[in-house]
Amino acid sequence: MIDRYIAFVERLSRWGGAIAVACLIFAMIVVCQMILTRYVFRGATVWQTEAVVFSATAAIFIGAPYVLLRKGHVGVDVVMHYASARNQRRLDFIGSVLGLLFCVVMAVATGVHWYEAYDRGWTTPSVAAVPLWWPLTPMFIGFVLLSMQYLANLFRIYKNEEVHP
Repeated sequence: MIDRYIAFVERLSRWGGAIAVACLIFAMIVVCQMILTRYVFRGATVWQTEAVVFSATAAIFIGAPYVLLRKGHVGVDVVMHYASARNQRRLDFIGSVLGLLFCVVMAVATGVHWYEAYDRGWTTPSVAAVPLWWPLTPMFIGFVLLSMQYLANLFRIYKNEEVHP
């Protein structure tokens, strides 16, 4: 059962990484379109700035579980380098528990904020007036997926496996 959970979460994290790449490519294309519209055709850009900001933000949050899976987060590993294998597992465990707690709190807080934005019809203060729940959705999903990835890491530690493949 634990192995299936770990495999499922790792698949989700990899999909999140692919979605993050697609979001960044979309943002890059929109920036190019915005430059052409603004400086070549002297046109107005209404939706482009928010689209770029929201898609880049989505890439950060949706891609975070993949980064955790690949152990790509910035970290100071001088202590880990000199620690014994047993202490490395302990430090991985403590880091994963703290990361899980933080992500669960943020998922709940973001979920509450998402619900308020959706329920009350909040929009961005721009001309486009984008419903605020749109950019909050990837934040919520990202924290939920990141929590799931931390839990998978804890299961790997419990099984005495390598935390990050």
